[in-house]
Amino acid sequence: MAFGHFSDDEVHESADINVTPLVDVMLVLLIVFMITMPVLTHSIPLSLPTATTANAAQQSEPKSPLRLSVGADGQYKLGDRTFSLAQLQNELHLKAQADPDVVLAIAADKHVAYDHVAQVLAAARDAGLVKVGFVTEDK
Repeated sequence: MAFGHFSDDEVHESADINVTPLVDVMLVLLIVFMITMPVLTHSIPLSLPTATTANAAQQSEPKSPLRLSVGADGQYKLGDRTFSLAQLQNELHLKAQADPDVVLAIAADKHVAYDHVAQVLAAARDAGLVKVGFVTEDK
């Protein structure tokens, strides 16, 4: 590109680079990196468990869970016996005292009111059961 006069005896060419777009791009990249760097370095401190194979004899067979069925009408069945809510609380308390690592598997009917399931969960919590699961069926 030639800038200058239109006279033939003196031709001066100017080869200047326009650095304004380069500076704009660099500033945008700087801002993007300043915003994303704290997100990339942010971490949550976790204390994860470690697996050991030293206690293989202790981990031999998983225990069979207590199966509690909650019927559509609000009936509570533990095993093959039917309980009222107060009787169920006592029975769960006895099971938790006998074995603190007992697993409670709750099988609730699809049409049961949530209140009945919430009462079972509260009874399990009050009895000291910490391992509670829900039984579902595969489609």
